[in-house]
Amino acid sequence: MYLVESKEGAIACMLFALLFLGTWPAILTLLERRGRLPQHTYLDYTITNLLAAVIIAFTFGEIGKGTTEKPNFLDQLSQDNWPSVLFAMAGGIVLSLGNLSTQYAWAFVGLSVTEVITSSVTVVIGTTLNYFLDDKINRAEILFPGVGCFLIAVCLGSAVHSSNSADNKEKLGSFTNDSKGTSIKDASTSKDLHSNKDLEKAKFGTADFLVELENKRAIKVLGKGIFIGLAITFFAGFCFSLFSPAFNLATNDQWHTLKPGVPHLSVYTAFFYFSASCFVLALILNIAFLYFPLLNLPKSSLKAYLFDWNGRGWALLAGLLCGFGNGLQFMGGQAAGYAAADAVQALPLVSTFWGVVLFGEYRRSSRRTYTLLVGMLSMFIVAVGVLMASSGHRK
Repeated sequence: MYLVESKEGAIACMLFALLFLGTWPAILTLLERRGRLPQHTYLDYTITNLLAAVIIAFTFGEIGKGTTEKPNFLDQLSQDNWPSVLFAMAGGIVLSLGNLSTQYAWAFVGLSVTEVITSSVTVVIGTTLNYFLDDKINRAEILFPGVGCFLIAVCLGSAVHSSNSADNKEKLGSFTNDSKGTSIKDASTSKDLHSNKDLEKAKFGTADFLVELENKRAIKVLGKGIFIGLAITFFAGFCFSLFSPAFNLATNDQWHTLKPGVPHLSVYTAFFYFSASCFVLALILNIAFLYFPLLNLPKSSLKAYLFDWNGRGWALLAGLLCGFGNGLQFMGGQAAGYAAADAVQALPLVSTFWGVVLFGEYRRSSRRTYTLLVGMLSMFIVAVGVLMASSGHRK
C-alpha cells in the first residue's frame, strides 16, 4: 500500500485536488445550460465517480505487500472494521446530498457564488471539527485566521449574488424585442433555441443573452426569488462540512470504536466504502427524480436516460475528476491533517475562472458587483495559502 507521508507530497495532492474539484462543477453547469436534464447528468457522473475510487483502491491500495498494521485494500475487506466502514459510508451519504443539491444551486445562484458559499461553510464547520479530531496537529494560530478569511468570503459571496441578481433584474426590466415592448416571456418563446446559435450570437451579460439562456437551460430560474438558491446552497454547504470529519473518523478511529488489534481503515479502503454509499444514494434519488422531478423540471424515464447520449462523455469525465479530486484530498489529509487538506475548498478560484470564461458570469455587471467579486476572490487566495501553511504531520 502506498502512503503519502511527506508534507510536500501532501501539498502536491491538495493542489491537484484543487484543480480537479474546481473543474468538474463547471462541466455539469455547462451541460445544464445546454438543456440536459440534471438527473441524466448526475446518473452518468456518479458511475465514473465510483470508478475512480475503485481504480485508486486497486492501484495505490494494493502497491507492495501489506503488513498487519497496514494491510492492503483487499485484505481489509474481510476484517471486522464495520464501525469505521459506517463512518466512511456516512461521509459518502452527506457528500452525495451536497453534490446533488449543488446541481440545482448552480442554476439559481451561479457557479461562482455557489462554490464560494458551500466551500466557506464547509471550512468554517468542517475544518474546526477536523482540527480537534486530528489532535490539534495543525497550527491553530495559522489555521483559524484562514478559517476567518473563508467566513468573510461567504459573506462577500452572498453580497455578490444579491448585487448580480439586482443587475440582471435591471437589465431584464428594460428588455424589449425590436423596440415594441414585447414581454420577456413572449420574446423568449418566439426564438428557436433548440440549437446553440442564438445563445452564441447574444453578447454575454446582455438581456438577450439572459433570456436565451433561460430557454435553453434545463432549470428555469428567471422570476424566482434569490432565497431559493441561497437556501439550497447553504444546505449543500452544511452537508459538505460533515463528509471530511466523517472520513477522518473512519481512517483514524479517534472515538475508539474498533476492537483491539483491528487495524484502522486505510485511506483507500475508506474511500471505496465512502464512494460506494455515495453511488447508491445518488442512484436511488436520481432514478426517483426521473419520474418525480424537482423544481418543475420535465419528467423523464430510465429508458430516456439510457438513450440520452447528448453530453454523456462530459458527464462521465466530471465524475472521474470529482472522484480523483476527493481521493487526492483524502490522501493529503491523512498525511498532513484533514484540517489543512480543507484548503482544497478554495476550489471557487478555479470554478470562478471557468464561470467567467465559459459562461460569461458577471459580464456587464455593476461596479459594485465587480468590487465585491474581487474582494471575495482575494479572501480565497489568502485563505488557501494560510490553510496550507498550517499543515502539520501525522505521527
